[in-house]
Amino acid sequence: MQEIFNWTKEHMAKSIEALKRDFLSIRTGKVSAAILDPIRVDYYGTPTPISQVATIATPNATTITITPWEKPMLKEIEKAIQSANIGVNPGNNGEAVILSFPPMTSEQRQEGVKKAKAYLETCKVAIRNIRRDANEKIKKLEKEKAISEDEAKRAQDQIQKMTDEWIKKADDTFAAKEAEILKV
Repeated sequence: MQEIFNWTKEHMAKSIEALKRDFLSIRTGKVSAAILDPIRVDYYGTPTPISQVATIATPNATTITITPWEKPMLKEIEKAIQSANIGVNPGNNGEAVILSFPPMTSEQRQEGVKKAKAYLETCKVAIRNIRRDANEKIKKLEKEKAISEDEAKRAQDQIQKMTDEWIKKADDTFAAKEAEILKV
């Protein structure tokens, strides 16, 4: 039984971690280098994350500078950012690629909140699927007569408590992100 509880807790925690990673890709009032995480550049024929071919810095709330370790990568990074369509055109000063993000409009903020809600729902579905899998494991143990009906009921109640707890954590994470997105 404890093995099932540990498995459930571990997987629900991973769902929250995935939610937090997804939230990093959503733009807030202050730009984050995480917006570049999904973008891959062609590094000698291999799709490579920008962070592995350049130094990324955010000198202020609306600018990201990307300084490649090799000069020829400037063009590749620019091309990758343009094709990724992240809402800004890259500039190039010969040394680094500069991304200047305009201040967010209220529509962009609302769009960010919508995206965050979609990520939240995906996380909640994942948590509920983990609950279902754990309950199936408990029912299987009961069917095999490894545990009694009362033990199975208690275990399912415990799994439900864990589910409620993790869904509340997901909601709290969303509330914090929503406040961050809407903050002007």
